Amino acid sequence: LAQALRIRWPLEKGLQNLGINPANIGFSTLTMESDKFICIREKVGEQAQVTIIDMSDPMAPIRRPISAESAIMNPASKVIALKAGKTLQIFNIEMKSKMKAHTMAEEVIFWKWVSVNTVALVTETAVYHWSMEGDSQPMKMFDRHTSLAGCQVIHYRTDEYQKWLLLVGISAQQNRVVGAMQLYSVDRKVSQPIEGHAAAFAEFKMEGNAKPATLFCFAVRNPTGGKLHIIEVGQPAAGNQPFVKKAVDVFFLQRAPRDSPLTKHGVIYLITKYGYLHLYDLESGVCICMNRISADTIFVTAPHKPTSGIIGVNKKGQVLSVCVEEDNIVNYATNVLQNPDLGLRLAVRSNLAGAEKLFVRKFNTLFAQGSYAEAAKVAASAPKGILRTRETVQKFQSIPAQSGQASPLLQYFGILLDQGQLNKLESLELCHLVLQQGHKQLLEKWLKEDKLECSEELGDLVKTTDPMLALSVYLRANVPSKVIQCFAETGQFQKIVLYAKKVGYTPDWIFLLRGVMKISPEQGLQFSRMLVQDEEPLANISQIVDIFMENSLIQQCTSFLLDALKNNRPAEGLLQTWLLEMNLVHAPQVADAILGNKMFTHYDRAHIAQLCEKAGLLQQALEHYTDLYDIKRAVVHTHLLNPEWLVNFFGSLSVEDSVECLRAMLSANIRQNLQLCVQVASKYHEQLGTQALVELFESFKSYKGLFYFLGSIVNFSQDPDVHLKYIQAACKTGQIKEVERICRESSCYNPERVKNFLKEAKLTDQLPLIIVCDRFGFVHDLVLYLYHNNLQRYIEIYVQKVNPSRTPAVIGGLLDVDCSEEVIKHLIMAVRGQFSTDELVAEVEKRNRLKLLLPWLESQIQEGCEEPATHNALAKIYIDSNNSPECFLRENAYYDSSVVGRYCEKRDPHLACVAYERGQCDLELIKVCNENSLFKSEARYLVCRKDPELWAHVLEETNPSRRQLIDQVVQTALSETRDPEEISVTVKAFMTADLPNELIELLEKIVLDNSVFSEHRNLQNLLILTAIKADRTRVMEYISRLDNYDALDIASIAVSSALYEEAFTVFHKFDMNASAIQVLIEHIGNLDRAYEFAERCNEPAVWSQLAQAQLQKDLVKEAINSYIRGDDPSSYLEVVQSASRSNNWEDLVKFLQMARKKGRESYIETELIFALAKTSRVSELEDFINGPNNAHIQQVGDRCYEEGMYEAAKLLYSNVSNFARLASTLVHLGVLCLCGWTGVPLCTAVWSSHRHSCR
Repeated sequence: LAQALRIRWPLEKGLQNLGINPANIGFSTLTMESDKFICIREKVGEQAQVTIIDMSDPMAPIRRPISAESAIMNPASKVIALKAGKTLQIFNIEMKSKMKAHTMAEEVIFWKWVSVNTVALVTETAVYHWSMEGDSQPMKMFDRHTSLAGCQVIHYRTDEYQKWLLLVGISAQQNRVVGAMQLYSVDRKVSQPIEGHAAAFAEFKMEGNAKPATLFCFAVRNPTGGKLHIIEVGQPAAGNQPFVKKAVDVFFLQRAPRDSPLTKHGVIYLITKYGYLHLYDLESGVCICMNRISADTIFVTAPHKPTSGIIGVNKKGQVLSVCVEEDNIVNYATNVLQNPDLGLRLAVRSNLAGAEKLFVRKFNTLFAQGSYAEAAKVAASAPKGILRTRETVQKFQSIPAQSGQASPLLQYFGILLDQGQLNKLESLELCHLVLQQGHKQLLEKWLKEDKLECSEELGDLVKTTDPMLALSVYLRANVPSKVIQCFAETGQFQKIVLYAKKVGYTPDWIFLLRGVMKISPEQGLQFSRMLVQDEEPLANISQIVDIFMENSLIQQCTSFLLDALKNNRPAEGLLQTWLLEMNLVHAPQVADAILGNKMFTHYDRAHIAQLCEKAGLLQQALEHYTDLYDIKRAVVHTHLLNPEWLVNFFGSLSVEDSVECLRAMLSANIRQNLQLCVQVASKYHEQLGTQALVELFESFKSYKGLFYFLGSIVNFSQDPDVHLKYIQAACKTGQIKEVERICRESSCYNPERVKNFLKEAKLTDQLPLIIVCDRFGFVHDLVLYLYHNNLQRYIEIYVQKVNPSRTPAVIGGLLDVDCSEEVIKHLIMAVRGQFSTDELVAEVEKRNRLKLLLPWLESQIQEGCEEPATHNALAKIYIDSNNSPECFLRENAYYDSSVVGRYCEKRDPHLACVAYERGQCDLELIKVCNENSLFKSEARYLVCRKDPELWAHVLEETNPSRRQLIDQVVQTALSETRDPEEISVTVKAFMTADLPNELIELLEKIVLDNSVFSEHRNLQNLLILTAIKADRTRVMEYISRLDNYDALDIASIAVSSALYEEAFTVFHKFDMNASAIQVLIEHIGNLDRAYEFAERCNEPAVWSQLAQAQLQKDLVKEAINSYIRGDDPSSYLEVVQSASRSNNWEDLVKFLQMARKKGRESYIETELIFALAKTSRVSELEDFINGPNNAHIQQVGDRCYEEGMYEAAKLLYSNVSNFARLASTLVHLGVLCLCGWTGVPLCTAVWSSHRHSCR
């Protein structure tokens, strides 16, 4: 056995040595989906956990606290699938994240990874596949066959393409383990039940077939023995020969097989439950070996990829792997099994050693027999290429070709080509033959099909015929020197660098470049670029430049250097200088473009600057010069420079150099350079300083330049000096319109300085001065200036065209200079309606000349003017002149009450009140009234005003005049009013102000003094409620005198306020006697008064309440009497209990007789019978029970019997015919017979004699 198998123990001491409890080593708790991981579910104390053993590092198990019913590891990665009930989850252990989750509709009883991204799920009814890709849900594959019902599912398998699916289960029947399998075709969607215990799929390619076939192997054990079946499933591929079914006997020493995975050697591994291993050849079914590999049950297995064998775990926790011993298996089959054919098949199928002599012997035999084709096949299939040697080729070469047939050598090569690739020797010999015959296309075909082993020798052979084909051979053979040589010879220079980098080969680049340059400068340029395209150039750039210059290739050299120097490294400064110098000398425009792109910064700037100036590139020269002398020499030639560029150039100069250059430009030619200097000054004034630039232009007396310069910045500047200088420059250059604009729009200049300058300037047009004075409030100064300088015309222009709203200020100024009234009136009439009358009145009033406006004001009103200011002014004049002012104030609808009222306050407070009242100027009116003690007017106004907020203001405690005001409200204002709303608002105001005493005073005046509001219900209610709150001594008086209030509400509030007598009085007054007696009983607590009140009222409801109270006080007799007078039996239960407790049976009989008249309640009649019995009214009792009734007579009889009332009990028992209880009762009465006979002494003879006579 040692010659055929190799057994290894990946875990020398087993799982138990890793801390795994032996109880957890079993089919239900341990899973192994591949040779990478073993997964065990454990329970340590009360904590459930999952232990994962990575077979690449088995001594470092991973433990996680997971309480799952099942756990299976992914075959390839650290991904675990967990099952708990119907919930399935997949986690990535390394990423610590959940990948997928799903809840099944039914329980999953078995599951398994069928690939690295698919889990098979088996339920009681169906099989599903759940993909890890995307958000897919489990997909149903097929329903379970009935043959697997009740079976324990132990395995699930698929073929390589998941087109064939197999479910395996076992069950106990007749003292043996029966295996059941369901084979399902995905394409055909059909199932086939098969008896079997273990099975597997294999892809097997038979000799002569182009494509592999899918084989299905399964083992079954029945009572008569075991069988291993090998069949092909599905239809054979086109061109394939079908696989012949195999069925071989299996010798079982112990029980059924457990598993049968397949390996690459075409060997079937069949392991039985108790550790026996069977190896079978897949193609023939021959048993290779059989032996026990474990003394304990191997309950789980998986393919072991490193050894192409299997790995398994037994019940002891030992992990073992078994594989074919590749070095010995062929010898074992040949020598031990004595099966050379099997050995040859194994050797050919798996390219194994051990059958060399057999192959040599067979080859020589066939070759000697002349079976060259068969011999060639043997040589082609021999393992390890043992026959594919020079000797074999020479043998076939030695055989001459038959007429009309291919030579044996070509036949040999043809068979080798069908089998695969030729080796180096075979490739050389075949290509030599093919090229001799001129069949180059065959060589190309074989190269494309990778049938030849390429070598330098083969490339040399082909190169003589086809260099491009030779290049392909050299490339495949990895001969860098020859590949580069071919690239150069075929003109593929661009590929040389790429290839050299790819294979790591370094040729003589400069030598190659010289050769390329001689052939084609353009290709040489491309090649040179490739040499320097990396961070580290393949060749020295200076040497490459020398090659270009040797050939006078200035343009190509420039193009190369632009690419080579694009990274602008400091070390390349000399090369940058060379590049610029050669172009400044030979192509200045190119140099200008290079410098303009600013690609380089490390060249000799001083040298290049001089070359630029010589070449006429003044812009570039200026950019490179650093000495001010050089810059000033070049910058004055503005006609040779781009103006826009020159302006931007100044941005690179220092402040001092910029000013000096501007000075030089103005000195050289101020007419030509002024505009440029203005542009520079405008753009850089913030850096150069506006003051310095102004001084520069002023030093050349260039007010035009100053005007244009300041004009470009004045709209963005907030410097007052800039605006002043601009106004001065505009004046000196005659730009009056611009002076007007800046004076009108600017808000940055100093108005005082500008006003003074404009006065001194004596401009022909005074409009700028007018604008400044108008904007900044210098109207008075303006009027004085214009009036004293005889410029009255501009005063009219000002008020008529510039700003009519300034007319009042102008009029005030003219009054100050004693201008005639006629002029002023004329001026007012000229601008009437376009200014503020208020301001005009204020100006005139300030100077005590208000009457001056009377004619104008009256004319305005006659024309229908409704402006308040006009009417205000007229009112003031009428007030001052006492011209019916009160009539005017009451009738005029347009004046402003607050203005006129304030005007009247010191002159006539009464008029002020009239004005304020008309305009509802509340606070002003109150202030005037308080200050002048006009409380009567104030009270009337407040009542009529009906404003709660205003009332709240005047009724505040802080108001010192509140008492006087309230007196006038009560005595005068409310007496005069007839408006209910005024009364309501006033009362609410007093309530809101929390003035109850004052409110009582107010309400008494309204309600009790026989006013029109005396019968007002709400006011009466309010008066009583306020008295309850503030003065309880008046409540009884009010409720007695008043009749129209809400009695029930008032009485309820009185009760809640503990005013019980008042509440009783209200209820009694309004005939609410039930409520009245309730107050006497519950609150006053006087039952005698209550009884007297009930006697007077004699109402049932009153008697009922009194009875209830008497009953609660245990006055049972009185209570019963009250209930009877009130004809109220409703409390019969309480009455019966109380009367029974106090033995008031006579009164109870009266009550119950009254109650029986109201309703024939069973309880009432029952209690009435008992009460009659208690009062010994036997005849009445007998009449009652003999009549119709609803009483419980038996119950009453028992009560009478228990209390010794036997006469009553006798009547009751007789009524209900309860003779047993009747007999006992009669005994107590001493009556021995129903007839009433009593016999004494009692004896048998006497009783017999009486009984005889009684009959």
